[in-house]
Amino acid sequence: MLPRVGKDFLVRIRFNWRPIFQGRYLLITNTLSGGVMLALGDCLQQTREIYKEPKRVREWRRTGNMFLVGCSLGPMLHYWYIWLDKVFVGKGLKTVVKKVLTDQLIASPVIGMWFFVVMGFTQGHTLSEGLEEFKKMFWEFYKADWCVWPAAQMINFYYLAPKYRVLYINTVTLGWDAYLSHLKHKNSHPSAVTNSSGADVQQGASPSSTPLKEKS
Repeated sequence: MLPRVGKDFLVRIRFNWRPIFQGRYLLITNTLSGGVMLALGDCLQQTREIYKEPKRVREWRRTGNMFLVGCSLGPMLHYWYIWLDKVFVGKGLKTVVKKVLTDQLIASPVIGMWFFVVMGFTQGHTLSEGLEEFKKMFWEFYKADWCVWPAAQMINFYYLAPKYRVLYINTVTLGWDAYLSHLKHKNSHPSAVTNSSGADVQQGASPSSTPLKEKS
């Protein structure tokens, strides 16, 4: 049994937090939680990269870009789940399976495209460049998506109330957000081996000019 003070504290917290899941505040909650979790996923991924390569410097601009992209995804998911719950009403197994398949076949590719295109914009890339990058990464992204999301969405659609859908997705997918950061930025850093080999090539090429001068 909780003491009286503890019960009052829990009730007060529940009362103060309730508005963020109602009305227009729900959209704000979904938007900010998407940005925060995508930025946190990037922080975890950069920590992993720095652990592997201690000379690498943390890029806060990159984390900020991930936050912006996450905020842009929040409203998209917010209205997508509202539409999905209107089209497929109920929590029967067949209904849940239909929701999961619709989400995988429509929402997942669109969200993936949005992620790569908007991240490209934050890096100064054009729309065509963002789309081209998405095409290159699509199958790797989509195969991983099928490994993660169907099970997560079964829980989402079967057990949770609609107002908690986006917050649940944003919270439980921290590992997925880290994967997206890895997928997006894995080719953005030239390796030290490439640089050193390039230097070796230049150093190897420079002595060849010396004999020419001596001959002349």
